[in-house]
Parts: sequence; C-alpha cells; structure tokens
Amino acid sequence: MTTAVYAGSFDPMTRGHASVVVMAAKLFHHVRVLVAENPSKQPLFAATERVRLARATLREVPNVSIAHTRGLVVEHARRIGATHLLRGVRDLADVGSELELAAANQALAPELATVFLPAQAELAVVSSSELKRRLVAGLGVSEFCVVEVERALRRRISQQGAA
Repeated sequence: MTTAVYAGSFDPMTRGHASVVVMAAKLFHHVRVLVAENPSKQPLFAATERVRLARATLREVPNVSIAHTRGLVVEHARRIGATHLLRGVRDLADVGSELELAAANQALAPELATVFLPAQAELAVVSSSELKRRLVAGLGVSEFCVVEVERALRRRISQQGAA
C-alpha cells in the first residue's frame, strides 16, 4: 500500500491545496494531510482549528486522513509507514524552495521519495496568505475556499480588527 504525506501549515487550507490532495488521492492508496507547526510562522489559526478546516475542505475525499504534528514531517511519515512525501507547487517560484526542502528531506529520510504535483491552474493564484489579504481588502474568496474556511477567516479577521 502506498501512502503519501502532504504537509504544510494550511493556515487555512485553500481549494488549491485541495486540488493537490484530490490528484494525489488518485495516485496513492492513502494520503495523509499533515498540519505541521512551523516555529518560524505566526499562524492565524491554532493547529486544531487548521485540522478542522482541512477536514471540512476534504470531507468528500475518501482515502484521505488529516493529522497534526509539532515534529519533523519525515518522522511522522516513517511512523505511519508512508512511502512518499507530497509537495504542491503553484508556480515556478515555488519549485526552487520545494526542491531545497525535498533535498533536506531526502538527506533525513532517503527511503521517502518526494512527488511534486501542481495545483489546478485556476486555483494556483491564491495562497493562504493571499486568501487573507483578499478578505481584508473586501474581495470575494468563495471560489478559493470552502464556506467553512471563509466563515472562519471572516470571524478571525473581524476579531483582530476589533482588538
């Protein structure tokens, strides 16, 4: 059985992220979406909330599970018997940093192959950060995220504005 781990901060998950997972779900028996904590990032949502929003986004993809880690992604992948690490790419700018990450992961876990999948072209234009910027600017985001993500983002942004 082949298992791929797709790790990211997913703060929050977009339809672009989901498009990568849907493609991967056709290639692998199981896809583990891993909400990873990155000490160099200041997430808008707590990890438990990001897991909940990822579940809402991916609820219709049957061979996907979602978990959270504070540790190394490769350690989680080993623990669950994964065979691959999955990385989504939006554009050429992503490829360089993703190749560096793949090289670092290969040095740590040479038994795990990294697979790169592009997000759907029409969804690749919006990252989690751009989703937040669009909402703050009063622009629509419904084409880039599920309704649960949009509601959570609106709520969080309005709370920050009131603070």
